[in-house]
Amino acid sequence: MDYGKFKYESAQKAREARRNQVLTVIKEMKLRPKIDPHDYETKKGHVVRFLTAGDKVKVTIMFRGREQSRPELGFRLLQRLAQDVADLGVIESAPKQDGRNMIMVLAPHKQAKARPTAAPAAAADQR
Repeated sequence: MDYGKFKYESAQKAREARRNQVLTVIKEMKLRPKIDPHDYETKKGHVVRFLTAGDKVKVTIMFRGREQSRPELGFRLLQRLAQDVADLGVIESAPKQDGRNMIMVLAPHKQAKARPTAAPAAAADQR
C-alpha cells in the first residue's frame, strides 16, 4: 500500500472520530452555607438554566471560619438543591467534603429524542 494513501486514510478516520465526539461542559455554581433565600433562588435558577442546556453542574459550598465545624449545613443545602432540580437532573457525584469545600455534581437527565407524530399533520389537513 502507498504510504501517502495510508496517511490520508488515517487522517480521514481521525477527522471522523473528532466529528462524532461529544464535548461535555461542566458549569460551576458556588454557594455559602448561610445563603439568603432570595440568593438561593437566584443560584437555583442558574443551575436550572445550565441543566436545561444539557450541561453538568458542579455545586460547591464554601465554608469559612466556624462554618467548617458544621458540614451538615452544607450537606442539607446540597440535598435541598438536588430535590428542587430533581425533574431536570440527577446527582452524578454525591456531596463530599474536600478541605474547606463540599462538592456535588449534577448531570442532566438523558433526553429521549421525541419523534414527531402524524396526529398534528392530520389535524392540519382537515382545515
